[in-house]
Parts: sequence; C-alpha cells; structure tokens
Amino acid sequence: MEKKAPVGFGKSALVFVLTFVFILSGILLFGTSAHMPLVLAGCVAAIVGVASGYKWNELEAGMSDTIKASAPAILIMLIIGMVIGTWMLGGIVPTMIYYGLTWISPKIFLVTACLLCTLVSTFTGSSWSTMGTVGVALMGVGSGLGVNPGMTCGAIISGAYFGDKMSPLSDTTNLAPAMAGTTVFSHMKHMVYTTTPSYIIAIIIYAVLGFSVVGENADLGTIDLYLETLSSNFNISPVMLIPPICVLLMVIFKVPAIPGLLGVAALGGIFAVVFQGAHLSQVLASAYTGVSMDTGVEAINKLVNRGGLSSMLDTIALILIALAFAGIVERTGMVHSIVEKILTHAKSDKAMMTTAVFSTLFTNFATGVQYVALVLPGRMFRETFRERNLHPKNLSRILEDVGTLCAPFCPWSTDGAFILGTLGVATAQYAPFMFFAMFNPIMSLICIWSGWTIQYMDPAQKNEDIIP
Repeated sequence: MEKKAPVGFGKSALVFVLTFVFILSGILLFGTSAHMPLVLAGCVAAIVGVASGYKWNELEAGMSDTIKASAPAILIMLIIGMVIGTWMLGGIVPTMIYYGLTWISPKIFLVTACLLCTLVSTFTGSSWSTMGTVGVALMGVGSGLGVNPGMTCGAIISGAYFGDKMSPLSDTTNLAPAMAGTTVFSHMKHMVYTTTPSYIIAIIIYAVLGFSVVGENADLGTIDLYLETLSSNFNISPVMLIPPICVLLMVIFKVPAIPGLLGVAALGGIFAVVFQGAHLSQVLASAYTGVSMDTGVEAINKLVNRGGLSSMLDTIALILIALAFAGIVERTGMVHSIVEKILTHAKSDKAMMTTAVFSTLFTNFATGVQYVALVLPGRMFRETFRERNLHPKNLSRILEDVGTLCAPFCPWSTDGAFILGTLGVATAQYAPFMFFAMFNPIMSLICIWSGWTIQYMDPAQKNEDIIP
C-alpha cells in the first residue's frame, strides 16, 4: 500500500486544539464524562483525515490495529473486575482491610501504602493488577483511618507505577527500550538516576503528610466500628491471605497474566463458598456484577459493594473510544506533523531532548493511551538521537519518565479511566498527590539541562547495549 504524506501541521493542530476544547468543556462546563467529547474529537479527526486524502478503510484499519494491540490489556481489566468481585465475596479484601486497620499506624499509612504497592508492582510488573488487588484493600484501610481518598490513591499510584516503570516484567519497561533501540537492562540502569531521587522525595512527602495531616484525622471509634463490622460479616483469618500470596507465586513461576488472574479470581470464588458460606450463584454474580450486601454500616457497604466484570464496562468503553481516536491520529500522522514542526526549532542536543520530553507528554494527553505515548515519540526521535550521537538509552528513559508516569494525569486516558473505575477516585482528586510521577519528569529535565548522566555513543567501540 502506498504510504501517504502525514496530515499537515495546521490541520493537525486544529484537530488537537478542538479535542482539548471538547473534552475540557464537556467535563468542566457540562459535567459529562470524556466519552462523548472523545467521540466528537474522533469524528473531527476522521473528517480531516479523509479531507487530506486518506480513505475511510485506512482510518478504520488504524483504529483496528490500535485496539488489537491493546486487547490483552482490556481483557486483563475485565478479569481484574472479576478478581475484585470474588475477592470481596470471599473475604480476601475484607481481611486485608481488617489487618491493615489493625497493624498500620495512621501516621505511616501513606508511606506503607506506597511501599507495599511498590513491592507488589515490582514483583508483578503490572500497575493495574497492583491497584486492582492491593490498591482496593488499601483504599478501604485509608477510609477507615480517615485519610483523604486523593492522598491514599496518590500513594497507591506512586507505588504501583514504580514497578510499571522499573520492573523487568513490565510491558512498558520492555517497550520503551525496544522503541528507542537499546537493551532492557541498560535502560533500567539508566532510569535509576531519575527514578531514585524522585521516589525518595515522594516517600518523604508522604511521611510528612502522615505525621502532620493523616494522624490528626484518625478516629479510633470509627476504626473499631469498621473492625467489628468486618469481623461480623466475614470470616476473617490469616488463611484469607493465601490468594495474594498466590499472585506473587504466579509471578515467580512466570504464569501468563490472563490465565493467572483467572485462576486467582476462581480461587476467590472457592474461598467464598468454603469460608464465607456463599452459594455458587452468589459467586457467579460477584464475578459479573460485583458484591451487593448490607453490612449495617454505610461506609463498609461502599467498601465491599464493588467489583465485577460489568463494573469495568464503562471504563472499557472510554478506553476503546480513546484507542480509536489514537488509531486515527497515528495512521494520518497528525502527531508526527506537530512534533516535526517543533523539532525544526530544536537546534541543540538539550533543546532536542527537551522536545522529546514535551512531545511524549503531548502524545499522552492527545491520544490518552500510554502505549502510544511510548511508541510514537520512540519511533520519531530514534534516528534523531543517533544522528546526534546520543545513546538511545537517553530516549528510552525519557519515554518512561514521561510516557509511563504521566499517563494517570490525563482524565480521559486509559490509565485515568481504569483508576476511576477501580479505586473510585477522580483524576482531579488524586493528581495533586502523585508525587513520584510529578517529580520524575522534572528530574529528567534537570538531567538534560545539567548534562548529568546524559550518555553519548562511543563510535570507537561496539556498543552491545545498542540495538540496530
């Protein structure tokens, strides 16, 4: 098939300006979700694409390819809904909440939440799996301790996305170096310089917040009420911690994510029957529509009445719409046109790398898809970095510092939609407390403009960590 020229800069800029106008006006002025504004933006992008010489079947192919590439993530999301439902009914998440309220001091809760999610996400390589299991339990603990939901969610996201960025098991940790042209372990070692200080700063801020804000809000009477309600409605026992341990074993034995998560969802159903006295019909209902029960305490009802495959459908609808839009703008080269225009003004290496940072950020918000924010800038800047003798691991680090970590800041992104659907917290609530994701891009820019850790290729010797 003949390769067509990308849509021009003027038309591309118009599409993205209108996209942001549609979404922001829809959310701020009309109080609607991002679904219909994104549909409208997709229609505008398609009209501009056709007017620029692209055929509809080409745009349709672009949408299909983007959705197809993200199909495993969508399936995982549906299964996580099932896991939450059966783990609630099986008493697994309630047990985690119970022990969390018993063992965790309010003053160190935010630090503990971040560290725990860091551990789990590093083992699993998945931020979504971490938030859908441990994260849900920690939201319950935070509620019981009287912690601001935005703070709790921000700490959970910081820990969850640490593993998404740094674990060799993570898809983004493997995708970013593949797009830039370097090896995974060279990429991971290079990320340490921006990740470590950002993470330490985040932990310090969570500790300060814990001692200055959270500790004052803890209500011991409320905690006792939560503990009594949970123990009277569920069989609380250390045995209930077996499924979370199975998640870690699943990673150790390298069980693929989809069958592994289906297995722990089924295990939750078994625990519901054996330990909580549930009927098979209740298990099936919890897997599809989530848990529905009256514990006698409204706050506990909100904690446990959630989950189920169907709870993810609204979020998946937004994800599919965002993926369709991303497929159109990628196939028509709209992002490419805008970045190429900006790149013509980047004369120095520092300016060019800074352009890569903001291009990745722009792609994240323009398409709403984390993977696209890694792939498009990676493809576009790969040769430019090599022409300037810059080591590709500089580019792969930028892709992760910005593309991976900034995705939750976008309300209409697949990540923002998943967080809202799973943890029940809107972007505006948790974004001010995502300190790890907030400081990491800043550290990336500091490295670029100071020259610290910026690596150049040595033409005199063969670089084994550079992929042709």
